[in-house]
Amino acid sequence: MTSAAGVRFERLSTADAANIAIDAPDQVNAFLMAGVLAPGGAVAADGSVDLDALRSAIAERLPRLTRLRERVRHDGRLLVWEPVSPDLAHHVRVAEPVAGIAGLESLCARLIVTPLPPDRPLWELIVVPGVAPARAGIVLRIHHAIADGYGAVRLAEVLFDAADASNASAVSAASVNRSTNTREQSSSRRSPFTAQVRMLASGLRRTATMLVRRAPRTILLGRISPRRGIGFAEVDLGALAAGARTVGATVNDALLVAVATAVTAALGARGEPVPAALSTSVPVALAHRDDSGNAVGVMLVDLPTRETDVGRRLRHVAGLTSVAKQDARSRGTFELTRTRFGARLFMRLARHQRLIVMFVSNVPGPRHPLALAGARLERLWPVTAIQGNVRLGVTAISYDGVLRCAVHCDADALDAAALAADLHHELAGIAALV
Repeated sequence: MTSAAGVRFERLSTADAANIAIDAPDQVNAFLMAGVLAPGGAVAADGSVDLDALRSAIAERLPRLTRLRERVRHDGRLLVWEPVSPDLAHHVRVAEPVAGIAGLESLCARLIVTPLPPDRPLWELIVVPGVAPARAGIVLRIHHAIADGYGAVRLAEVLFDAADASNASAVSAASVNRSTNTREQSSSRRSPFTAQVRMLASGLRRTATMLVRRAPRTILLGRISPRRGIGFAEVDLGALAAGARTVGATVNDALLVAVATAVTAALGARGEPVPAALSTSVPVALAHRDDSGNAVGVMLVDLPTRETDVGRRLRHVAGLTSVAKQDARSRGTFELTRTRFGARLFMRLARHQRLIVMFVSNVPGPRHPLALAGARLERLWPVTAIQGNVRLGVTAISYDGVLRCAVHCDADALDAAALAADLHHELAGIAALV
């Protein structure tokens, strides 16, 4: 697609356009990665940052990251990626100093409800002084139209350096450079009417399930306030994996069990009724991403709350996820989110649904330790949006031998710090099984 001035535009894929459609002032559709940088390169021994050096290092990487050099523009009824020259003075900036990791959590809680300017490329990198002695914090914020959690990590691997060049693997930037969903388009060309009928039928079945199935009423569902809470937790990845393996479970199963137990404790502390199971939405990466920044299915898992033995809970959840994961991959993305109109309808329905009560996501981490402008990335936490009427989401990422989690909740309904502390305790308990 070329303009009258000869500028080439690229149409957003259906999945990426849907992520623009579901963005709302009160529910910003963005993904955060918060981290801590050690001294080195652009980070001085006292933790201060040479902002010019940082911007220069990022400018060198931008030619490999097309989406970070484009903004979204309406071209009639279409949404297109429009090439622009990013103003790094805006996109790479310094925040006011914070008080330790708790201050970084509070900053993330404010950023997760702050819209990204629509007239610029939909990303920013914020330097955060004060997170730790002789350290600098960072927050990389990316709109979901550019990438889902998996794509955001792959993007970071291109934007950052490998901390140890000898261990760096070649990273393709294709998934974050283009967003034309060729698989969906080719399927439509082969049999457009049949494909649309099947998609409609499947979508109606799944939509009916979303509306008919009734999760018990608890504080987990309701109108989401603009006041958010973020809490971080972490556990040794090797120990957690070993503990889960003692009963044939995975790290993802362990995360789900730990979250369910922490949420059960939170409900009990508030005097809320505790359901027999917590219906949870878990994103599953699809095998075929093509060139889209977003390619995830949704696995629904009923996490038990009344089994007291952690080993039995893990076995039960492992059995559920082994079946649900295959079903999610066979169904692909939710049908309503494959068009902009459907995505808007989906978000209207999502504000009243009673199918799920929380989101839990385990994002595959970077494939090697990272550095930014010569400063090693020591710690990394992912923060994803909560949407519809679901007031709690937990996201985890494996990085440099540690599983780190971020609890994101409606602060008027839940205590993020208490949830994060309980989550850490539960993860450590599973790690101790070995």
